[in-house]
Amino acid sequence: MAETVLKANNISIVFGGLKAVENFSIEIKEGELVGLIGPNGAGKTTVFNMLTGVYVPTSGTVELRGQDVTKMSPHNRVKIGISRTFQNIRLFKRMSVLENVKLSSNVHMDYGIFAGIFKTKKYYEQEDKATKEALEILEVLGLSEYVDEQAQNLPYGKQRKLEIARALASHPAILCLDEPAAGMNPIETEELMETIKIVREKFNTAILLIEHDMKLVMGICEWIKVISFGKEIATGTPDEIKNNKEVIAAYLGD
Repeated sequence: MAETVLKANNISIVFGGLKAVENFSIEIKEGELVGLIGPNGAGKTTVFNMLTGVYVPTSGTVELRGQDVTKMSPHNRVKIGISRTFQNIRLFKRMSVLENVKLSSNVHMDYGIFAGIFKTKKYYEQEDKATKEALEILEVLGLSEYVDEQAQNLPYGKQRKLEIARALASHPAILCLDEPAAGMNPIETEELMETIKIVREKFNTAILLIEHDMKLVMGICEWIKVISFGKEIATGTPDEIKNNKEVIAAYLGD
């Protein structure tokens, strides 16, 4: 039986008296590809921010591989297996593609300041390992030819893929993708769909996906959770969600 990677138990958060998310729960198992959808302002990114440590829930708990991480910092959550991308691309634009990916390896490096200054054997061993892993990730995601290119010079769709590559370099048990298809044309979106499938297959990571492109969500997710005004209104397979009257009303109005 697959291990539970990420679990949220009735998490809620209040901002200045406004309950942005109320009693949200989700359980994602190893290797699952799950969608989180809802109309604009439904609270999807707020949920992501609670799962990844940007926000601390007002109530409820978040567990990663059975460990309570509700009050753990984002940095420490990355160390134990949760990574994410953002709605707006957040690359280090003037750094190379390779350097962007290698940055995420830092959470698993344990050489100290002394080793870094004097370039000890341990420093070179860990840097070489990080370089090798970064190159392998870039190869899988079809970005090898851009290794030495500055991130800002990549086409938009490739920048999105680079964000995913960087997140993968931290060895996540679960990868949270926040609207990865935002701003993409149909061809780039198709390519992204294939990339997400490859990531799941090659890296054996669970994936939680926020996305407005319903073709993408319905085309790759095993099951989907829908929220509206901060509350869950439906959970099911793509076919069940597609035909759910409450979901249709939330998107299109009664």
